[in-house]
Amino acid sequence: MSKKKSIIVQGSILAMAGFISRIIGLLYTAPLTGIIGDEGNGYYTASYYIYQIVLLISAYSIPSAMSKIISQRLAVHEYRNAQRIFHCALIYVFIVGGLGTLFIFFGAPYVVDGYAIPVLRVFAPIVFIFGPLGVLRGYFQAHRTMVPTSVSQLIEQILNAIVSVGGAYFLVKFAASKGGDDSIQAMYGAIGSALGTGSGVLIALVFMLFVYNINRDAIKRKVIHDRHEDLGYREIFLLIIMIVTPIILSTAIYNFSNTLNSTMFTKIMTYQRGFAHTEVTKRLGVYGRKAATIANFPIAIATATASTIMPSISTYYAQKNFERTEQLVEKVYRMIYMIAIPSAVGLFALADPIIMLMFPQKDTLHEAGVLMQLLAITVVFYSVSTVSNAILQGIGRVNIPVLNAAIALVLQSAVLAPLLLFTDLGNKSLAIVTIIYSLVMCILNERAVSKTLDVKYDIMKMYIIPAGASACMGLVAFGVYKLVSMLFGTFMTGDYFINLISVAIAISTGILTYAVGMVRTKGVTEEELMGFPKGSKLVNILKKTHIMKTT
Repeated sequence: MSKKKSIIVQGSILAMAGFISRIIGLLYTAPLTGIIGDEGNGYYTASYYIYQIVLLISAYSIPSAMSKIISQRLAVHEYRNAQRIFHCALIYVFIVGGLGTLFIFFGAPYVVDGYAIPVLRVFAPIVFIFGPLGVLRGYFQAHRTMVPTSVSQLIEQILNAIVSVGGAYFLVKFAASKGGDDSIQAMYGAIGSALGTGSGVLIALVFMLFVYNINRDAIKRKVIHDRHEDLGYREIFLLIIMIVTPIILSTAIYNFSNTLNSTMFTKIMTYQRGFAHTEVTKRLGVYGRKAATIANFPIAIATATASTIMPSISTYYAQKNFERTEQLVEKVYRMIYMIAIPSAVGLFALADPIIMLMFPQKDTLHEAGVLMQLLAITVVFYSVSTVSNAILQGIGRVNIPVLNAAIALVLQSAVLAPLLLFTDLGNKSLAIVTIIYSLVMCILNERAVSKTLDVKYDIMKMYIIPAGASACMGLVAFGVYKLVSMLFGTFMTGDYFINLISVAIAISTGILTYAVGMVRTKGVTEEELMGFPKGSKLVNILKKTHIMKTT
């Protein structure tokens, strides 16, 4: 297998694992919400945002950084230096992860309120555990094998799902048996969910240690026969810091908006507007664990699909093959818009039905539906800006996304404060500023890419045809949903099952409508589809269903 093909195949494996993990995460969130309720979701969401930002700063960027540093040494057969870097990276994450753990545990009362404090403290040791897991994942990625990382991600998410749901269920029952009120039960449920996150990370670490142990003898043999000059430990630590720091800044600032928004929402609505803390927590739970969870799913699909081509972009740019780089960037953008635009339209058209399917609590159904319609707009902006972030990093413009994220963060925060203080929009304010943030990031990143690469965009194929086909799809899907639900409602009882059947038929019809629209208007050709990951299978399906003509 050629090196280029191997990179794409390994990238596809990792992207597929990430996609499956997202599906598992989406599926278990539904029963979990039924157990811990919107208030429990609120405690979990507020705590998880803080945990996530500390994790991003301390350990989350380690895999990509280690992969980059170690792969450079392996490329010139410096196996002993690669191993020394690996050991130094473990020391680095133990120190930084330990500081992050201490910050979360002792700083919890200063960053979250009330019953969210014990939930956040459960997250504290997970930061420490994730550090060595990240180093091991990066180590094997540097050896050009994504299989250990992919399997560990799947194992992590599966155990996370089982323990989150099971732990939440038993802890809620325990709290109820001790006479705890609804808020106490919600807190215990959120703690159970947090334990699921921790157990997933722990089992993934155990698996990666097992894989490393299997390969230890082969690694030792290469190290023993290596005759290259050793790098000093001071030089290695400086190298790690220089590589990790830009990635941390970019990732942390890019993801800091959720943490800042939830903190501002909780503080202002509770202490400035005088709303009950439990009520504010419920509204945050509806936003964060219902609407945002579903809206984030198509973004993950789009970015996972595009990630299979990203290694090639970095390679061609490093080789100064700018023409090929620009062609691949245009291809990635086409792919993203083809996925993101119909996803956004679909979420908007079927917002309430999809919410009812995943989270059938009727008292917040419409509220979550409206929030999801607003967040559907961000699907396109976030998909594009996430990919453009990766492109900019791949072509060496690592500081640009940091600056753009900081600008977007300031602008959205300047809008959020007055919305919360002077309007009655409530959690809709969070959705509105998320639109602003994602739009600003999208525009600024696009400008930066355009200044570096001369990418030729086909306006008709990239924007107009996908938007037109998506609009038709949305109208058809909405109409089919209404018609089918009305027909089944005449002889079936049970709103949930009527909705389930109607959504399934509406989505299937919508996908078919979009596919026909894109193919028949030449929005995408057979040749272009063949260049996409799994493109040959997609072409075969389209031909068998007679959507695409056989040549």
